[in-house]
Amino acid sequence: MKKILVPTDFSKEAENALKVAAQLAKKENSEIYLLHMLELPLQEVDAMSSHSALPEAMFFMKLAHQKFENLMASDYLEGITVHETVKSDTNFGNIIDKCHELNIDLIVMGSHGASGFKEMFVGSNAEKVVRTSDIPVLVIKNEHTSFNVKNFVFASDFKNDNKETYKQATDFASAFGSKIHLLMVNTANTFTTTAKAKERILDFIKDYEFDNYTLNIYNDTTVESGILNFSKDIDADLIGISTHGRQGIAHFFNGSISEDLVNHAKRPVITFKI
Repeated sequence: MKKILVPTDFSKEAENALKVAAQLAKKENSEIYLLHMLELPLQEVDAMSSHSALPEAMFFMKLAHQKFENLMASDYLEGITVHETVKSDTNFGNIIDKCHELNIDLIVMGSHGASGFKEMFVGSNAEKVVRTSDIPVLVIKNEHTSFNVKNFVFASDFKNDNKETYKQATDFASAFGSKIHLLMVNTANTFTTTAKAKERILDFIKDYEFDNYTLNIYNDTTVESGILNFSKDIDADLIGISTHGRQGIAHFFNGSISEDLVNHAKRPVITFKI
């Protein structure tokens, strides 16, 4: 994990994400790319027009640069290489394009938690980042003075197309010395006996050397509530789920359940693309 991208609007939520990214960067000797999506479509500015918005555009560019300078002077970023990036585009889906351009390994972004993604992202923009990203996305809800991941819930249906995401999850867990709690949620519509569920999970992980894990089958009314309730029961530090990228999140999720999970969880969530 050499390059971490942190989208920022200079809000408290975005700074919470940056503080976690800083801890990750120090741990992994990574660089941070701070990205501000300037809410001013510069491509529409006509410098030759008598009514040009160019002076206004330059003002906001300078203001963003000043905020970057103040932010990068923070004590918690000392010793970390931080790059300032401004993108004059209000489409947050283009964050992924920027990540590809920069060869980013991890996106860390902030949110309000239970009330949904606000201030930093508007409406479906945040969901679009999570849904379309082929890069792991770590969503931070609160300030973490010390970001330690002792208990890491990896929720899945444990079908073969999730295996690459499990490898990414174990790599992340290894970096933190985390115990992974493998979780399969049973609902009335997707009921599987405990014996068959354990057999499926064990078959799923048999090719991996990672051995710091527990097996868990949890019964609940919905997959989302099962993940949230189990994570609360064990006081998890992080929830991990698999994503299908542009086709929506998580092989075993339907509709907006995945986005709801990211919004409703009171603890950090990390998504991995299948």
